[in-house]
Amino acid sequence: MTEERLSFKEMCAKFDVTPRTLRYYEYIELLQPDREGRSRFFGPREVARMTLIMRGRRFGIKLEDIRQWLLIYEHEGTSAQMQAFVDMADRQYAELEEQKRQLEEAMHELKTLRDETAALVDG
Repeated sequence: MTEERLSFKEMCAKFDVTPRTLRYYEYIELLQPDREGRSRFFGPREVARMTLIMRGRRFGIKLEDIRQWLLIYEHEGTSAQMQAFVDMADRQYAELEEQKRQLEEAMHELKTLRDETAALVDG
């Protein structure tokens, strides 16, 4: 059974990322594609890692935190990685809650200022 491998271009298309992004993820050791000459190929392991990276980025998790989290699996296994994810998710959730509070406050202030200004205009 042959493992499915994606070319660099296919990997970019699959995850809707730029070549620059993919090269950067490789540079900071989030991904380690197979190399054949100048070509890079991404196997199931790298596709799975990229899926996790993209999920983490969607939630605003820093790349270095994602990198450390991926290393936990390699050094300590699944259970340790899952516990680390729970901790990381708790921290990120709290940060998103704070951002939400700040955004709601700014929206309220903007609406109030807009309504006051509209009342002056309507006179």
